[in-house]
Amino acid sequence: MANGAARKRPGGKKIQRIERGDWPPRVVMRQAGGLRTLEAALIRSGLGPVAGVDEAGRGASAGPLVVASCLLAPKAHTALAGLDDSKKLTENVREELFPVIKRLALAWEVVVIPAWEIDLIGIHVANIEGMRRAVAGLDPVPGYVLTDGFRVPGIPVPSLPVIGGDASAACIAAASVLAKVTRDRMMVAMDEQFPGYGFAGHKGYNTPEHTEAMQRLGVTSEHRRSWRNVRETGRVATDTAYAG
Repeated sequence: MANGAARKRPGGKKIQRIERGDWPPRVVMRQAGGLRTLEAALIRSGLGPVAGVDEAGRGASAGPLVVASCLLAPKAHTALAGLDDSKKLTENVREELFPVIKRLALAWEVVVIPAWEIDLIGIHVANIEGMRRAVAGLDPVPGYVLTDGFRVPGIPVPSLPVIGGDASAACIAAASVLAKVTRDRMMVAMDEQFPGYGFAGHKGYNTPEHTEAMQRLGVTSEHRRSWRNVRETGRVATDTAYAG
């Protein structure tokens, strides 16, 4: 019998048979709308407001993991026409968008997970935990959450992982800018705390300059000691300025 088809019970009265495919309601996607398409479809289905979650620093070997959530107002996209995946934007554009996103968002939250905690629980668990914390910090509470890349168990509202979400949903793109700018600023400050490592340039990622600095100066308290390339340097920085 087809989904939703009616059948008769004894006595002639029709009853409606609901198949698995009838629920939840099918979301209609429309091409117009750019980054707002997915959010708009969810809102039309009564599942809003929609929050996006993204992170910065997952692949770095030094510095924190920064996770951000963002709940955009319905009309915010007009003022955020230049919004895109933070990795596709220049640093200047990200810095310009950062205060605008915070001003226009219904709610936003930024969570910082330091290197020592990443070493303690692992990067994937840290990422999941950061996303949970970021969603928990939103007020008002979202009706639906879009996460970038993978499913996040433990979020208390319906959620959906979106592959390449920061290029597909405005709320995730906004969260990616919040996370990226916050972390970049922290790494610039770290460059002053630990001169010679080049943190302001490579932001803690694995570049030849960063590798050479670790081999020459040793590993700082801001390095992720559980990373193989960090462990292989073989020593901790001896100067008190680098000891953390």
